[in-house]
Amino acid sequence: MIRTYQPDRDSEVLWKLKQRFERELGDTTGGPEKMSQYEAKLDDAYRDRYLQWAADCVATEDCIMLAEIDNEVVGYAFVLPERFAMIWDAAVLNELFVIPDHRGTVVGSSLMDAVIEIASAQELPLDRLVLDVDPTNKRAKTFYERYGFEHWGEMVARPL
Repeated sequence: MIRTYQPDRDSEVLWKLKQRFERELGDTTGGPEKMSQYEAKLDDAYRDRYLQWAADCVATEDCIMLAEIDNEVVGYAFVLPERFAMIWDAAVLNELFVIPDHRGTVVGSSLMDAVIEIASAQELPLDRLVLDVDPTNKRAKTFYERYGFEHWGEMVARPL
């Protein structure tokens, strides 16, 4: 079952999933230095800021969806709100995470279907849904390719 994130009831479970997402991303896509950077940011200040940002997001739009099976939240998807559409000229899937025990089931597909529905309802300069996926994350790349995602530019980054 897919449902909208409710901050008053779901903040702790969202935070636990967010931590897992960040730790897995740091561990599997960049080596020890990236892992330590991702781990270091997961402090109380980041938690409070992230959960406030999430609450602000769902206060105005459906942007965070949770996947729930047998009353357990097993994944989430975070679509940037429409008010950010002019930044990328498109809808943006910021995060999609499913706990390992539920990968390869309908959970990821159900979340992606919800993401596409939310993105399709946004007024966008370009009718596109974009996301950033690490090129070494073969599992994620294969999943997104099944949904018709194609290479569209390349993101680069530098330290501040």
